[in-house]
Order: sequence, then C-alpha cells, then structure tokens
Amino acid sequence: MEIDRNAMLHAVDRPVFHLVGEVADALNRECYVVGGYVRDTILNRPTSDMDFVTIGSGIEVAKAVAQRLKAEHHRAHLAVFKTYGTAQVKSQGMELEFVGARRESYHHDSRNPIVEDGTLDDDQKRRDFTINAMAISLNLSTFGKLLDPFDGIGDLERKIIRTPLDADITFSDDPLRMMRAVRFATQLEFNIYPETLEAITRNAHRIKIITRERIAEELMKIVAARHPSRGFMLLDKSGLLPLIFPELSALKGIDTSHGRAHKDNFLHTMQVLENVAAKSDNVWLRWAAIMHDIGKPATKRWDEKQGWTFHNHNFIGEKMVPRIFQRMRLPLNEHMKYVKKLVGLHMRPIALVEDEVTDSAVRRLLFDAGDDIDDLMLLCTADITSKNREKVKRFNENFLLVKQKLVDIEEKDRIRNFQPPIDGQEIMSIFNLPPSKPVGEIKDAIKDAILDGQISNNRDEAYQFMLHKAAELGLKPTGCSPQVQE
Repeated sequence: MEIDRNAMLHAVDRPVFHLVGEVADALNRECYVVGGYVRDTILNRPTSDMDFVTIGSGIEVAKAVAQRLKAEHHRAHLAVFKTYGTAQVKSQGMELEFVGARRESYHHDSRNPIVEDGTLDDDQKRRDFTINAMAISLNLSTFGKLLDPFDGIGDLERKIIRTPLDADITFSDDPLRMMRAVRFATQLEFNIYPETLEAITRNAHRIKIITRERIAEELMKIVAARHPSRGFMLLDKSGLLPLIFPELSALKGIDTSHGRAHKDNFLHTMQVLENVAAKSDNVWLRWAAIMHDIGKPATKRWDEKQGWTFHNHNFIGEKMVPRIFQRMRLPLNEHMKYVKKLVGLHMRPIALVEDEVTDSAVRRLLFDAGDDIDDLMLLCTADITSKNREKVKRFNENFLLVKQKLVDIEEKDRIRNFQPPIDGQEIMSIFNLPPSKPVGEIKDAIKDAILDGQISNNRDEAYQFMLHKAAELGLKPTGCSPQVQE
C-alpha cells in the first residue's frame, strides 16, 4: 500500500478544521486532530471521527468553537462531561470531540486510569496503537503538519497493528486494547505485530477485568467486518477466545477412533461464517453461522456403524443460544430469537436434500421458518464446506430443487407465516368450551392437517375437519361461529 506522506495538508483542508484552528489560536492554545480521523483519511476510508486534543482545557476550546459556529449562524449543540474533562460539539451533521492532552497511570485491578494534565507527547504515548497515535496540527503556523513519533504512517504502509510503547504494559493497563487490536486487524485486514500478539497472549487472562458489555461491542464490530473469521482466528491464536467465548473454542480439535476422524468443527464454522459474510451483511445471520454447530461438542459420539455422530446438535445448540447471549451481554430480543431459530432449523433443509422432498416436509419447513426461510437457506448453503467437489456439486443441485419446491408450495398453499383459518377463540365459542386441552388438540389438528396436505388452507375445509375432529373427542357444536351466523 502506497501512502502519500505529503497529503496531511489536504486531509485537514476543510472549513471545520480551519475554524477550530482559528479558535485555538485566539485562545493561544495548541490544537490537533488525532486518532481515527488521521488514520482513516490516510487510508482513504470514510470516517465520522473528529477527535481533537488541545494543550490545556479541551472543554474551554469546545465552548469557544460552539460559540463561533453559532456566530456564523450554524446550529451547534454543546455537551460537557466534566468528570472526564471532555466536551462534544454537534453541528451540521458532525460530531467534534475535544479533550485536553493528558498522561495516564493505572491500578492493576482497574482499566480506569488516573488522569493528569500532560503534553502532546504524553497524550500520544497513552494511545493504544501507533496508527492511532498520529496527530495533525491545526494552528495557523503549523497547519497540516503531521506529528508521528511512533511511525504510525509506516505501520499503515506495512499493514501492522503495533503498540507505541511496551505492549505488556499497554495491555495490562487496559486489557480492552487486546480486543481492539483484534478488531482493528480484522476491520483493516492488517496483521498484529508478532511481539504485540505475544504480549496479548501473555496478558490474555487480564481480559477478565473488562465488562462483558465492552467485549460485546468489540465482538459486534469484528462480526460486521468484511472477513469476520479473521478476528475469531486471532482471538483463538492469542488465547482470548476460550476466555470470552468458550463454547466456540470447544469446537476446536479433531478426535480419531478406529482410524476415522471428524473434521475440525471450529475451522468448519469459520468457513461457514466466511461463506455467509460473502453473501450477507446481516450481522445476526453471521452470528447464526458462528453458533450453528455450537451443540456439537456436547453431542459428539462414536458409533460403530456410522462413525462420528452429532445427533440432535441443532436442538442442543438452539437451547444454548439464550444462555450464551445472556452471558456475553448480547441483546435478549428478537435478534436472539432469530439466531436461536436458525440454529435449531439449520439441519432441516439439509435433511430435505438427503431424503425425498415431500410437500408435507416443505410446508412444515415454511411454517417453522416463516419470513426467515431465505436466510435459513443461505445459512444451509454456506454450511456445505466439503472438500469433495462432487459431493458439493450434488448438494447444491439438490438445494436448487428444494428452493424451487419452496417457491411452488408457497405460491400454491400460502404457508409462510400462515395462521390456521379457525383459531382457539372460535373453537371455544362453537363448542362452548373453556380454555382447555381439547381446544388445543383441535387447533393443532387443523394446523397439522393443512401442513400435511390433508386439507387445503381455507376456512370451509378447516371447518369441516374441525367438526370431524371434535366428534372423535365426543364434542358437539353448541354455539355458532360468527361467520356461520352470517
């Protein structure tokens, strides 16, 4: 990657930076744009980060910038965070963050630093990585000058993540930086410098003092990256994976019995994740890929006839999903239910491929998957990772047949997300029943009859079937359906 080392002036040649520089000069303060904006501008990546460091009070500069913007008839909202010595100015769709240069020191049992006023040099030394420690001056006399004491621009060219100072101290002080190293390496498709990676491995146990919420934030960014498996492979290599996601780490390894080995389910999962990521930006579908085989370690058995088996791993995995989401502080909402559903269903389309595709099986799959059927099929297609090209070719050809069958059945029977034509309330009204077991039996029988193709998905056939089923249970109509009365 070639970087124009003289492009700094262009990087800050925007009205907002000239304005901030003029305000800083008026206050007789040094002021620099730092961190993500500098890094991403050099890499020609879109960025919304605008972080400013001043020598002295960042809050004072922020207040003056907000006043200047208002004087020039721009809307500007100022938020001051005195506890942290920071301030934010929102204006014209931009978010400008201001902080005074500082030095930091840490206690061993906390990542919250003791903060003191410092110089720009102090501030750059406290940064996590060299590529985030660059600063560009905004003062008129040095406008556009790059201050890069740790050769961050060189590390951008070399595509490496490296700490400015001793990596062991950097990661021990703030262990979240280990997750950030993996995240940046994943997002930017960089490598972690060998000595830096070794330091992560030595300090991996320190991740335990980081809140699960902060770890989850970094994981979400890794999962959203173009090649998310890169991040999980680094988490594994660094020793972080078993500490933050033991269920995924447990997929690693190959057992052999009677000369027969199963595949490494962790590497398989990484391939499935990449296959999904190549087709979809849906992070929750990617999470489903990550967790689709999470139940395999608990279900792994050796069978003399079948070899290695993982019977019902999809159902075990489905039950594991809520516990994993809760522990990792992932959202316990519809996203969790979506992942849980796909993990539970991911073997169903494959079973249709391997067996004769009956209309009944397709209807039930459509009913159970609902609007998520397309995502489920994408996941199942991604799950075909065999090195046997003929097997993959045969599976893909059969999958096309299953997909067409899904389309045909849906057009004919309207099964996706269908509600039975007669609901429980109406059954209770017709047979004068309270909420009870017979009501559920009749309702389920109607649903099953439609899914099995015994009756069509319409009210008339469902009503006649209901009367027949009720008679089997010794029930007779005593009331009337509102629609029958009409």
